[in-house]
Amino acid sequence: MIKQLQQRWRALIIMVMAASVAIALASCTEASLRSSATRVPEIIIANPSDPSTFNAPLNDSLFSTYVFGLIQEGMIKTNGLTGALEPGLAESWQIAPDQKAITFKLRPDLRWSDGEPLTVDDVVFTFNQIYLNTDIPTGIRDILQTGDGSYPKVEKIDNQRLKISVTQPYAPLLRNSGVAILPQHVFAEAVRDRDADGNLKFLTLWGTDTPPDQIITNGPYIIDSYTPGQRLVFKANPHYWHKDETGADLPRIQRIIMQIIESDTNQMIRFRSGELDNMTVKPEAFPLLKQEEKRGGFTIYNGGPELGSRNLSFNLNKAKGADGKPFVDPVKSRWFNTQKFRQAVAYGLDRQRMQDNIYRGIGSVQDAAIDVQSPFHAGVAEGVPAYNYDPAKAQQLLSEAGFQLKDNGKGATELYDDQGNRVEFSLLVKSEEKSRVDMATQIAQDLAALGMQANLQVVNFNTVLQNLKARRWDAYVGAFGGGGVEPHSSFNIWNSQGSLHQFNQGPEPGEQGITGWEVSDWEKRIDAAFAAGVQQLDDEKRKPFYREFQKIAQEQLPLIYLVKPLTLEAVRDRVQGIQYSALGGAFWNLDELTVENN
Repeated sequence: MIKQLQQRWRALIIMVMAASVAIALASCTEASLRSSATRVPEIIIANPSDPSTFNAPLNDSLFSTYVFGLIQEGMIKTNGLTGALEPGLAESWQIAPDQKAITFKLRPDLRWSDGEPLTVDDVVFTFNQIYLNTDIPTGIRDILQTGDGSYPKVEKIDNQRLKISVTQPYAPLLRNSGVAILPQHVFAEAVRDRDADGNLKFLTLWGTDTPPDQIITNGPYIIDSYTPGQRLVFKANPHYWHKDETGADLPRIQRIIMQIIESDTNQMIRFRSGELDNMTVKPEAFPLLKQEEKRGGFTIYNGGPELGSRNLSFNLNKAKGADGKPFVDPVKSRWFNTQKFRQAVAYGLDRQRMQDNIYRGIGSVQDAAIDVQSPFHAGVAEGVPAYNYDPAKAQQLLSEAGFQLKDNGKGATELYDDQGNRVEFSLLVKSEEKSRVDMATQIAQDLAALGMQANLQVVNFNTVLQNLKARRWDAYVGAFGGGGVEPHSSFNIWNSQGSLHQFNQGPEPGEQGITGWEVSDWEKRIDAAFAAGVQQLDDEKRKPFYREFQKIAQEQLPLIYLVKPLTLEAVRDRVQGIQYSALGGAFWNLDELTVENN
């Protein structure tokens, strides 16, 4: 099978290379960049999309986030290997005895990339005038909201210290205080003055058409040039605060060229030809790249399971819309809201077959709501149920719930409920992700073995979002991004009032006409676990609450976890000092990396 896969990849690459003159021309451009530029330590990486903005608080694009990781920093940083918090712009911090305030002490002599001093005033300004400004639509404000719905108070103590305080203990406060800090001397007027339409001028400041030398940074790099649709070039920030153990300036890598390459196939071609220094390795590409490691001078790093989840969920919403019609057919709703039905489905899914066939063995079966990289993860040893493939157990649970199999007279059996209704429903999945469609296809096959009829509804992601927003769907093969080590980052998924509580979405603010929405007892128990968990700043004291949450989630199965891929990344061996992990990737410690044979 691996040999056949390799042959298919070779054929595909030959076809693409023969057909893509533009790629060859781009390769020439890249080669000239490497050879003609001033010889400084540099790497060339890829990004699948142009940035949407250079204004960090307004960013809503994952791909822009990669850019901000190079140019902006906060008071604290996260160790990409361990998840531990480390000093950033702040050299230290102290938590008050009542756990309602944190005092940060900034490093002395900090400077912005334009040479201006970076002070406590910049930090206080960033929080109070930008992130907590209700006239600025930033998602950062959401993560700063505390457990009781209030926002932190940020105040200056002296020229080196500031205090962030809350009305009640809130564990994520420290980690969330690591948001990017922006220069007051650039933005002070923009958060005060308005344009002719009455909008803050801040909302149009630092768009992607802004000259790079006007983007003032505090991170390891500044933007040297930007050519839309082609590349971003970064150079070392001469005023970056970080020094190595000898006192020498960091970063050691002086230049980064970020190529804009949308296609995975084109990235693959560029990497194999030596034009890129890294690439994310998809499971289908792994066999071919693995055999080329030594000859190509690169290493494929494995960070373990990726953060986040791939899951199957049923629509548990019992409410009616403004038109008076139930969001879910009441017959189906009764099935979906039966715990033994959901557990039977979980036992009936052959997730090991998914891992072997869909992910070519390069995947991981998931059995808990919190990522294994988090210290708050709990598994079977902590009493969290797992559902290994067991069709007999599935049939037993269905029988106990009143379902029964009947011969359809065509050599197969069909499942019916205790009122004579055939168990049949639609299974929604987005078309753009092949592995997810493949999982949905297998789910339909596995459920057919239990007598259920799951009708695939493969549509583009915009249509998926429309269905989810309208709450008119039966079952959905979806995914959520990873929250890393902080369990509260998934609060909006699991809280009964959360904006991503898709399996039982309540009325959104200002939404009228929804009647009959119910929050189950187990959802209330999860709400209580999250509410208690954030009021303890000691991780050991928090763990019991999140262990209870994971146990409830696996018993009730609003999300039936499937398989997620491993995080694999190929990096040229010339890049030294890589400490790879799913949490931080290859370049989380970029300012400390070196390159050889540049």
